[in-house]
Parts: sequence; structure tokens; C-alpha cells
Amino acid sequence: MVTFILNRELVTTDKAEGSSLLDFLRYDMGLTGTKTGCREGDCGACTVLAGALSGGTVIYRSAVSCLMPLGNAQGKHIVTIEGINTGHLSHIQQSMVSNGAIQCGFCTPGIVMSLVAESTSHKESTTNSVISSIAGNICRCTGYKSIERAAQEIAAALSDKDVTDPVRWLVERQQLPDYFLEIPVKLSSITRSPGDAAGAVIESGKLSDAGIRIAGGTDLMVKHADELAESGIISLSDRKDLQGITTEAGRCIIGASVTISEAGESETLRKYFPEILSCIPLIASEPVRNMATIAGNIVNASPIGDMTIILLALNADVTIAGGGPSRAMPLRDLFLGYKKLDMAPEEYLRNISFEYDSAKALFSFEKVSRRTHLDIASVNSAIQLCTEGDLIAVCHLSAGGVSPVPLYLKKTSAFLRGRAVSPSSLLQANEVLQQEISPISDARGSADYKRLLLRQLLFAHFLKLFPEKINPDIGKL
Repeated sequence: MVTFILNRELVTTDKAEGSSLLDFLRYDMGLTGTKTGCREGDCGACTVLAGALSGGTVIYRSAVSCLMPLGNAQGKHIVTIEGINTGHLSHIQQSMVSNGAIQCGFCTPGIVMSLVAESTSHKESTTNSVISSIAGNICRCTGYKSIERAAQEIAAALSDKDVTDPVRWLVERQQLPDYFLEIPVKLSSITRSPGDAAGAVIESGKLSDAGIRIAGGTDLMVKHADELAESGIISLSDRKDLQGITTEAGRCIIGASVTISEAGESETLRKYFPEILSCIPLIASEPVRNMATIAGNIVNASPIGDMTIILLALNADVTIAGGGPSRAMPLRDLFLGYKKLDMAPEEYLRNISFEYDSAKALFSFEKVSRRTHLDIASVNSAIQLCTEGDLIAVCHLSAGGVSPVPLYLKKTSAFLRGRAVSPSSLLQANEVLQQEISPISDARGSADYKRLLLRQLLFAHFLKLFPEKINPDIGKL
């Protein structure tokens, strides 16, 4: 059974918890304002608000309902376009109308809900943040300039938003219905589902006879939608023992169910690893980042997983639990082959940890894709460096899209240690690198093209980190 608040009403359903929230909204509840588009989290037409109780306050985030398992709605406030009706157009809706940002209207509900999520956020809303909040929404006919003009108006209307209590601020201005103020008390009365218990048996995002253990679901809901639609799940997304980002004995420890958005917003992580701020915008759209977990990106074992490539360059370790005593291992040793992990079926990822000295370390993440944002990489790469004098003392280099697994470039990293930062060192390092990779030709490019891309990304790292020592012409063929 799944219990949650849907707009104004408390809902309890025995529908399979692995079915999509989108289908439940449209076909069981008749809320057809939420549109069915790509079913892969790309178009944003099915965007809703998902509010979770945190310390007496409901934190609302945008979410693509096509990728949200119904079981992950447990204990949350799910808001569709119908749920923000106050009897008149809100400033968000009016700005869309006034600026000609609506034509066929198919994408409009998703855009509006993404903008509502931004308006309820506990942070200042600027023109840039408002526009960024709808980066995951595709419009097929209106034209983005009119939507951008609407976003500018919306940002102006939110300029004096009370970031300490944005929902109340919006309700008082009749931009959200009054019932939003009752949601914290109502959510606190919902009994948690058995699957949320800390002792639940879980696996690392695998299908099994015992059931499906799932966190964000953004990968499994694309790959295994049919199997999930008929299944019960054990949700890991609210597992307290898998949450949080802490530092201990010089290491940063990230819980397995921490989402990519939470990682980017974490003051602890931003202080410990400030470069995370420049990496996050290159990873998926905001609604997907709000759902996708760090551990999910790892256990998916995609050769081009962005967070995995970043963590490999941080020389991260993972802690694996289940089936016996917990064990720690370097992240780079977790991958045995394409989509194969050094984990037994009963084991799961508990946390990820790494050491990082922000005062000494230099970090760079580079990604080549057909679109700068919201796209899968053709090749991506990250590097962490520390220098002593003119020499490289620490080097951890990783690459994606050039091997069956997310690749820690062990030989190239070792080659660069102890060498001066110079064009000759990089040219020699590239020769080692080319022997260490094994790209294949596929839809994202030929093998030769990927070799060239990684060569250029190696040079790009050093051009970014040492602009005074590396000539920009080094990358020219």
C-alpha cells in the first residue's frame, strides 16, 4: 500500500508500487493535465511537484512523474497542475500568457510546475535560476525567447520572496492555494511504509525474485518499465541510514541515497569540494537531478556516468554492505566489465567517501556531448592534481566513453606523477593514455573520434588549470 497526499486529498492505493506515478495520475486519478511525452525524463511534460517533510517544513522539488515509481510517492505531497488552482491565474501562469509563451499548450503544465518548484525553493530566485529551473522542459512550437521573457517577469515577481518560508509567502499573495499551509501536519500523520525500515533487505538496483530495490529509479524506470509496472518495490530513497553528507577524519562521506541535487546544494560538500558547483549543471536536468542518486549513477555502471567519472578522479572508495560484514574498496575496483560489478546479489552500496584538500588540490571535469547541457557524454573526463614546486605530486585521471567501464587511467596517472607541467609531458602522457583505452564505434562517435576527444580533454584539463604553462596551440592537429 502507498499513502500520500495528492493535491488536496489523502490517497491510499494498492496499485503496484513499481508502476509510474504518471500513469497513476492520468489513468487512475483522471488528472490529465500532467502530460505523457517521452517517458524517459527528457521532455518535462509530465513534471509535478514532490514535497517531502524535513524538520517540520515541506521541501518541494520538481520531478518527472514518468520516472518516479509510485512507491516513491509514499509520505510525500504530490502536486499536479490541477493542484495549484486558486480560481485565477497565478503570476507564473499570467506571465506565460502575456508573453505569448503558450501555443499548443502540451508542454505548458510541465513548464509551469517547474517554475512553481523554483518559486517554492528556499533560495533567492533570479532570472538565471528561473530559466535554469525549466532547462529540462522542451517546447515544440512556441519558441524559447517568449518563455525566457516570461521567466524574466516571474523572477521580478519573486524578487522579494521570503526564502525562510516561501510557501506561506506565496499563499499570502494568492499564488498558491491555502491548503498548502496544512500539508506539514498532514504529512507528519502518514505512517511510513515497511520498505522504509532501516533493516530492509536491499540490492544495488537489480531485478530479482525477491522484488525490486530502487532509489531514484531514473535509470530502471527507463530500462525496465514493463517489469516494474507489475512489481512491488522496496524504496531506498528515504532510508535515513543511506542519507546525508558528512566529514570524518579528513574524509567526505556521501550516503548512497543522496541525490545529485542534494550533493550540489550541500554546504558540507561545497566547502569540502567546491568544484562540485561547476560540475552539477552538466549532469541531467533539474527534475532528474532531484530524483537520481549518487549510488544509482555508480551501480548503473554506465561507461559514461558523469558522477562516477568525477568520483574516480577523486580517488573515491565505496562501502558495500549486505550479506555479511561491510567491506570497503576503491571505486575503480568495483567495475569488473561492462555492466558488471564486484557485488553479490544481496549486497548494496552504503556510502561513497574520498579525501580532498581544497587548499592544495586542483580539479577539472570536462564533457563532450551534442548539447552542452542535458545530454549524455560522448566522452567525459576528470582529473585531480596536486603540485610540489614545478612537479606533479598527485594525479588521478579518469575517462568515460573509451572503455567498457568507467575508467580510472592508472598508467597515465602514474606517468604524470613526478613530471613537470609542460607540453612535452602532456604529449607523452597522451601516448600512454592512448594505449590504456579501448573505445568502440557507436551512435556517439567512432572509436578514432573518441580517441581524439580524450586527447583534447587531457589538454583541456591542463589549459584550464595551468594556463600560464600550457600553450593553447597544443591541441591543434
